[in-house]
Order: sequence, then structure tokens, then C-alpha cells
Amino acid sequence: MVIWFGSHWAFWQSGLMWIAVLAFWVLVAWVGYVFITSGPPRTRSRDDGADARHILDQRLARGEIDAEEYQRLRDLIDSGGHHPRGGAPLLRAGGTSDHG
Repeated sequence: MVIWFGSHWAFWQSGLMWIAVLAFWVLVAWVGYVFITSGPPRTRSRDDGADARHILDQRLARGEIDAEEYQRLRDLIDSGGHHPRGGAPLLRAGGTSDHG
């Protein structure tokens, strides 16, 4: 197959070459961007229960809750989030009960 047309490339051949080069560099830039922005995978050093207990400890230290409420919430965290039978219902952020 003859690519050369006389002593120079045809107009469409040089245009196709420039489009291919531009597409190549756009692809290289996109792959670099994806690798840079994704970064290393994030892992958690503690489980969710440990985070919740830490927040609960901070609330007790700041005086937001008393020792009885602290123990009730600590038991709730340790039980996996289920209400202990006969226990008081949890309060939502607005101070309303989650039981009717």
C-alpha cells in the first residue's frame, strides 16, 4: 500500500496524524489525573464501635451526659445498637423519642 502521494502527505493524512497525537496525549493526561486523584486505598484503623465509644467518652468528659446516660449508651453500643429490654428509648438530635 502506498501512503505517499507524490513527495508529501495528503491533507487528510496529516490531519489524521495530528488528531491521533492529540488523542494520545489527552489519554495520557487523563490516566495521570485518575492515578493522582485516586491515591492509595483508604483503610480504617478502628471499627465503627471504637469510633462511637471515643465520641461517647468525649461527651462524658465535656459534661454533655451524666454517668448513667454514658453507661446506658455504652451498653447500647456494645450490644450492636439494639435497645436493651426495659431500657429507656434513645433520643434523637431534636430531643424527641424514637418510640412514638
